[in-house]
Amino acid sequence: MPVAEIPVDQRVIDIDSRRFASLEKALVELITNSDDSYLRLGEDGGEILVQYERHQSGAVLKVTDRAEGMSHPQACRILNYGGAHSRLATGEGGGRGYFGRGLKQAIFGLGYGWIETIRDGRHARIELFRAENGGYLYDDGQGDRLVEEADRERLGIPGNGTRVTIVVDNPHASISQFHSLQHALADNIYLREVLGRREVVLQEMHESRADGRRFEVRHEEPAATVVLGPEQAGGFVHEGRRYPFTLTLKRALGAELTLRGDARTNGLVVISGEAVLDCQLFEFENKVGTEYLFGSVRCPALLEKLGQGEAIISDDREGLNLRNGFVAAFSRAVSELIAPCVQAELDRLRHLEHATTSGRTSQMIDQLLLHMSQVAIHDLGITLGPDEGRAEAAAEIDPQDTLRFSTPFYYRRTGHPFHVTLLVDPARVEADAVLKFGYVLPESMRIEPAMTEIPLSGLDEGHRLTWTVVGERSGAHGEISVTVGPYLALCEVAVADQASAHHHPAGAAAHAARRRQHDHGVILFSGYDFRALDNEVDRAVYSPAERMVIINTMAPTVQLYVDGRGHFRDSARMLLAELFMDVIADELARRMVARSARPWSEAAHQAAKREIIHRYGSDIHRSFLSA
Repeated sequence: MPVAEIPVDQRVIDIDSRRFASLEKALVELITNSDDSYLRLGEDGGEILVQYERHQSGAVLKVTDRAEGMSHPQACRILNYGGAHSRLATGEGGGRGYFGRGLKQAIFGLGYGWIETIRDGRHARIELFRAENGGYLYDDGQGDRLVEEADRERLGIPGNGTRVTIVVDNPHASISQFHSLQHALADNIYLREVLGRREVVLQEMHESRADGRRFEVRHEEPAATVVLGPEQAGGFVHEGRRYPFTLTLKRALGAELTLRGDARTNGLVVISGEAVLDCQLFEFENKVGTEYLFGSVRCPALLEKLGQGEAIISDDREGLNLRNGFVAAFSRAVSELIAPCVQAELDRLRHLEHATTSGRTSQMIDQLLLHMSQVAIHDLGITLGPDEGRAEAAAEIDPQDTLRFSTPFYYRRTGHPFHVTLLVDPARVEADAVLKFGYVLPESMRIEPAMTEIPLSGLDEGHRLTWTVVGERSGAHGEISVTVGPYLALCEVAVADQASAHHHPAGAAAHAARRRQHDHGVILFSGYDFRALDNEVDRAVYSPAERMVIINTMAPTVQLYVDGRGHFRDSARMLLAELFMDVIADELARRMVARSARPWSEAAHQAAKREIIHRYGSDIHRSFLSA
């Protein structure tokens, strides 16, 4: 018959096809089908050629093997649907991919296509496409014919073999870049075993030329040490019968592992026969201490039970069905075998002396600490000596003349250039120190030079630095901050139409004579560190000698978010927000009570702390939400 509907409920195909609107998923199905064909021939090698022609709004995929090929009746039979018609269920093979539900959905999920196959000198072609009303149709070509030399040359199949071609015109399918597709195939968990025994070649095709770049797709395992195995023997009992499995567990030495998705490199690849069924860590899935563990577990009985009709695979074909009794028993046995290794990772984490954060998180923390140091000086009037907290501290050291602006507040006329001057005492700063600048200025305000840093040696002989500022809009407001060593200075700039055009030095003299400064001083929060404090009670503390916030790597709640390599997870930034808010508010409250006329009491301290959290808590939390 020339054209007919696929012999299954059209709605079922529609549901499954949506899962295949992905080049990678479709290629997994086609490549594993080709590998199965080679396995049935008993061949150890064999090439699987994947050709990819990318266009602006679509693509063409071709997957070719030189394995068994199919007769016309066999090719038509694969249009039957589901596991009941798969080779696994009929006892003809191990079965893989999506167990009889993949080839058709790979084609329909991406668009349309055709199967060309050569077997025993006969050529057959079957086309799969959609009707105008959305139905799923096929054209069987009304039978096969003698193969011609032109067929062999076009397909690149000298003997038997099959090519599946898919035209990708589904607007919901992502059209991958060539190199992205190459990496996605190389790391796909369902292709790991295939890539080890077949030569899978990815070729980039172009309309303008017949041949393009060719790359052999290989999975590169990260450098690692074996912590269990290789092929450690294990087993489990289900319904009175014992089933064996073997397990290899490794720990990556340097590379970060991918923790989820089909390109996952963390976890145990579950293999049964020649089929990859899943990748996970069973009872330890997503648990601390497993981030750098990977390997494989082989259990032949999983495929045996699947062939007997047990629900070994989940309904959505996305891995093992852990609700199945047989799979649950297997899961418990694997988890019990790897448990000591996971515990060893946790023990090593508990004794972690230091931890690190990502570059973005570190930048967010540095900005927060600078802001809260500005709050301490500008809003709360808290000052301290540069060596406060150390035994050799000199109480008489006054930081007020080390780094300051000649005027802390500039109120100037619109459109008139004016000078902002910074004064530095080089005697109190390291000779190789670098001044760093921060600007919070509106677009209507120009400043020159807009440098971000300058070495101390770059200042003029008077140890001054002068900017020229012009404000073009009345009411505009800005701020300039400078840090060098432990010192911080701030100034504000406001622009108004009616402001005076003249500078009044008397104001600066009065400012210098003030006892307590609100525009410059020593940085109260100079940095942070993840450090073991030899106790599990303190999650974070303030170190007065270092003027640093110390996060305790011994605290259980901190350890929960530090992986086995000592990296604090970006996903746990809200925990950092809580820790920094608690430590900063506690230290600011302590200093506020200490310098007040009130006698020290814990009640006064807690009241001041609550006030600071109320005023600045949202600022601290928002600083960790800006990524």
